[in-house]
Amino acid sequence: MSERNLSGFRVSRAGPLALLQDAGRFGVRHLGVTQGGPADLHAWAWANRLAGNAWGSGVLEITVGGLELIAERDLTIALTGADLGIKYNGQAAPRWRTLAITIGDTLTFGSPVNGLRAYLAVAGGFRGDTVLGSAACVVREQLGGFDGQGNSLREGDTLTVNRAEHLPAEQAAPESEQPDYRQTAVLDLLPGAQIAAFTGRSLFDAFNAEWQVDQRADRMGVRLSGPRLQCTIGSLVSEGISLGAVQVPPDGQPIALLNDRQTIGGYPRLGNLTPLAASRLAQCMPGQTVRFRAAGIDSALRRHRQFVQDHK
Repeated sequence: MSERNLSGFRVSRAGPLALLQDAGRFGVRHLGVTQGGPADLHAWAWANRLAGNAWGSGVLEITVGGLELIAERDLTIALTGADLGIKYNGQAAPRWRTLAITIGDTLTFGSPVNGLRAYLAVAGGFRGDTVLGSAACVVREQLGGFDGQGNSLREGDTLTVNRAEHLPAEQAAPESEQPDYRQTAVLDLLPGAQIAAFTGRSLFDAFNAEWQVDQRADRMGVRLSGPRLQCTIGSLVSEGISLGAVQVPPDGQPIALLNDRQTIGGYPRLGNLTPLAASRLAQCMPGQTVRFRAAGIDSALRRHRQFVQDHK
């Protein structure tokens, strides 16, 4: 093992879905390869920032819980995102702050209390096999992850880390940056190219009604249940699909597409969630309520650029 490639954790119990995610895989969608990367960009970026890592460093995304890790060396870590009943050596683990752990310490992820996805960063960043320029794990496409084959973590796996150039100072994220994922999510939506083809009643309902997160939700997308939206366009030539695109199939129930989405689609689009809105949606449990809020591209772009700049 190289000097920079060190054993960091051993998996003593594997949960249903724990994936290595860097910033994502870009410049390859013309090949039919999707983006991957963190479903919750906000929590992922804060985990790296607290761990003293550069933007794009590999972080472990734990969905739902059920994971147990044993430290194989002294490490500085940060836990952000969902409250999955995380225990550190049997005690409640501090979240949204740096934490120094020692060899033999145990991290246990239980079940969702507040949100769906937790993020674990380690100073230096987790290390995985790069495929098409990224280690982002996409299970469907069998790309990335710790083994390069797109596998979620399994019992007995070893998680390798880069040696940290320096350890971060102890710090915590401001309380204003620690969302309560149980609250109604207000999602900024940029109107899309086909929005004028929806009926006036449908547009009113889209931005004034409450929507419920359906059971059919994963890293590809989230189906929402509510008023039936009607569009005068019967079919479209398939076109490129971006992160956060809100497609409306013939049943009138919108689908917000996330990181592991298909690369093209032919349903009309109500619009596009901003990256941070898509992140917020990714933390919603089935049955939770969300609302759409119309947003302008200039203000949304300024907020996103500021967010990225703050976390680089």
